Amino acid sequence: MLTELKDAYLFSQLDESQLERVRKMSSEIELQDNQALFEVGDPAKRFFLVREGQIKLSRLSMNGNEKVIEVVTAGYTFAEALMFSDKPAYPVRAAAIGKTRLIAVDGRGFLDLLRESTDTCFRVMGDMSMRLRRMIKEIDDLTLQSATGRVAGYLCGKAMFNGQVRVAFELATPKGVLASRLSVKPETFSRILSNLSNQGLVKVRGGHIEILDVEGLRKHAESSGVCGHQISP
Repeated sequence: MLTELKDAYLFSQLDESQLERVRKMSSEIELQDNQALFEVGDPAKRFFLVREGQIKLSRLSMNGNEKVIEVVTAGYTFAEALMFSDKPAYPVRAAAIGKTRLIAVDGRGFLDLLRESTDTCFRVMGDMSMRLRRMIKEIDDLTLQSATGRVAGYLCGKAMFNGQVRVAFELATPKGVLASRLSVKPETFSRILSNLSNQGLVKVRGGHIEILDVEGLRKHAESSGVCGHQISP
């Protein structure tokens, strides 16, 4: 567990004794596919690091449809900002996508540790700032851009890896979850992928995506102003 904690951005500036304190205030959780971690309104006493698998954060709309807010993948933390609240409660539902392993960290205990580590405080603040900017950009995309542009922009973001373009990759997240994440209906998501395929921009085989025309896909996304702004995951 110590190695995984140290590799996580949030804990990377802690020294060995501080990491050991985090380990002692942490526990391991294993979830099966679609098993809930917490529900909306549950007391937020812990935050989490995904060790393996994915966590879907979602809310129900007024008509009962699920809206996926975020998909958290291995190596990333979530719900840590809530430890700064006086009476923290989870504002979303969290459920596993596939078999998922987590590290749960006691929020109050970690807050005590933050008072001793300025570097880690700034990392928490930096992470919260990046998420806020990403959310603002996403609001712009959802309100100003077309559904096709959002899907093309998402594929552009997934194709980028360490500054290089990957010509092929797997969609590790179910298409229905991705559709909700991009605020389109599942059938619309499938239709857009089919249209992009018919245009010779991509080749789709199940969850396997092959980029056939990188520049064409990029221009398609840039026409909606979203390419290069990948929506997680």
